[in-house]
Amino acid sequence: MNIQGVNHFCFSVSDLDRSIAFYRDVLGAQLLVQGRKLAYFDLAGLWIALNQEDAERGDTPSTYTHIAFTVKDQDFEAWLSRLQSYGVRILEGRQRDERDKLSVYFLDPDGHRFELHTGTLADRLAYYRETKGHMKFYDKEDVGK
Repeated sequence: MNIQGVNHFCFSVSDLDRSIAFYRDVLGAQLLVQGRKLAYFDLAGLWIALNQEDAERGDTPSTYTHIAFTVKDQDFEAWLSRLQSYGVRILEGRQRDERDKLSVYFLDPDGHRFELHTGTLADRLAYYRETKGHMKFYDKEDVGK
């Protein structure tokens, strides 16, 4: 019995119409259904659900928790320009080594943190193996030991 993959992401939003515009227009997600307080999208094969509800919110992220989407190196600057043209709040990123690839963090209208990143897990692990001597790496057969 194993997890088969990601089923969907659901985000609590304060204004459904505003959030629909963000996910559709900024991220390029395809709107599939809209109800009075919910909407479903397809974003590169991911099911994104929005649920409008009253909740405490702020636009200052309090944690590093985020969802990162992969973009191509050659598209990174165009994505950055797109975010800026829509007035998306772009967060100050951390200093990155070029081996850690390109990345930008930003917020949706309700303060959910997202990242556009050009690297892969293999890229990240190779970079860390090369530069982070204090880290312990595990092979698949080591898991659980």
